[in-house]
Amino acid sequence: MLPELNQVHVDQMPAGESPRHKSHLRVVPPPPPSPPTVTRPEKARPRSKIARLLDTVARNEHGYDPAAYDLEFTRQVADKGWKVFGPGRYFDTHARGFENIPKDRPVMMVSNHSGGTIAPDVWGLGLEWYRHFGFSRPLYILAHEMIFTLPFFARQFEKIGALRASQDVARRIVESGRDVLVYPGGDRDVWRPYSKRWKVDFYGRTGFSKLAKEMDMPIVPVAHAGSHEGMRVLTDGQSIAEAVGLKRICRVQIWPIALMLPWGLALGPLPHLPPPGRYRYLIGESITPNRDPGTVALDAQHAVQRQLTQLEREG
Repeated sequence: MLPELNQVHVDQMPAGESPRHKSHLRVVPPPPPSPPTVTRPEKARPRSKIARLLDTVARNEHGYDPAAYDLEFTRQVADKGWKVFGPGRYFDTHARGFENIPKDRPVMMVSNHSGGTIAPDVWGLGLEWYRHFGFSRPLYILAHEMIFTLPFFARQFEKIGALRASQDVARRIVESGRDVLVYPGGDRDVWRPYSKRWKVDFYGRTGFSKLAKEMDMPIVPVAHAGSHEGMRVLTDGQSIAEAVGLKRICRVQIWPIALMLPWGLALGPLPHLPPPGRYRYLIGESITPNRDPGTVALDAQHAVQRQLTQLEREG
């Protein structure tokens, strides 16, 4: 791009076996609600200076723990979201290919990223997931750490399953038997120029494929088209970001210049008001991560590109 998670777990596991053991990775229905426990994985910490500073000042520990997921809150958000996302709605949303998602084990959904800072593509896919599976199968989403810097919003995001993108947080999700959605292209992908809206590039990132291989977790490629039509990104401003050192300061590699509402000409990754549009998702066949992570990452990127090209041809 969700009452408190419900300590997720992998059950029925022989004594002495790690939850990472591939034969025991499976989808687990959510147990009854329990009080939230906000814990940060030992190695997980913000990588940008601003996020570390703001988290320290606010004593913000939100965005790390899958147990913060709130089922009832997620239902409420989805009920509101379906009023604007769905067939014939403000965002005319259609998704195909859910039959390609294994029913008996968790998966890693890997998608291209579009639509700028408010990421309407993430909301659309998440809502289609719950429309198809219901709420017995929570979907976790890995997101940029900067959206968690304000504790109030960080708490709301973690309640719907959006957590900070890091290897440690992702591993904790996977070990608990949950599905996870990742956007390897990150900020560079979501702010790519309008002229490249039909191109998929994960920029050589392999963290997702390393984890999928380690956990023997199927990768399901997802292509999205539509949300990048709601603005016109003229340039991603990568050279500006590099000159200013934004990667070190706030872990972003872009400073886009775009035409979008309500700003007109916008400088920087500002939120915008997307106009009505048609949002399409094509879910492909799962990929078994049984080769080296670099090859698996390319396989996933090429699969998403083929599906996006199919959406382009369909118009």
